[in-house]
Amino acid sequence: MLDKYITPIIKPLLTPVVKLLHKRAITADQLTVAGFLIGLLAVPLLALEYWYAALAAIALNRILDGLDGALARYANQSSSAGGYLDITLDFLFYAAIPFGFILANPEQNAIAGSLLLATFIGTGSSFLAFAIAAEKFDIEKPQFKYKSFYYLNGLTEGTETIALFVAFCIWPQYFALLATLFAIACIITIFTRIYGGYHTLKQQEAERSGATND
Repeated sequence: MLDKYITPIIKPLLTPVVKLLHKRAITADQLTVAGFLIGLLAVPLLALEYWYAALAAIALNRILDGLDGALARYANQSSSAGGYLDITLDFLFYAAIPFGFILANPEQNAIAGSLLLATFIGTGSSFLAFAIAAEKFDIEKPQFKYKSFYYLNGLTEGTETIALFVAFCIWPQYFALLATLFAIACIITIFTRIYGGYHTLKQQEAERSGATND
């Protein structure tokens, strides 16, 4: 929901760093992998209840995630392969963080964490499945033209998810409550994406069929 507002603010701030990285011959894919590995460090840190160290790993992961796409565009190296790598590792990272909190306190966090992971699967699958169909119909993506795939909006997007992870680390004792509330928001996102995506694709099919008949 907030990504389309936050992204234009962040992009100009990344430009000086992107230029420096490009001069040092660092590639976007290298940043993607490095950011993912750093993000995974949060899992053992969370399991050991080093909340702020985990938060630092999460923050660095997100910074590198913002830099990799910006670097790819600056260096004219944007590709479907890079976009695929980026989104795949992003979703793995998103799933790893709740798992870290489950490891930290299984008795308190297991049910809420499992519910959150289940809804993450729903938001991710509805997001990616529509992107595949959108590519087939060549549906425009006016709000996220810089993305390598169609970015379907929803109540819970990247910005909201990272805000949730920050809240988890600051108030770990409220993980179960926060995870449950966010899972409910994810369920709303799932239903709105499925409904909107289905009807959008039906309309595209009808328009294409009408154009063919003409």
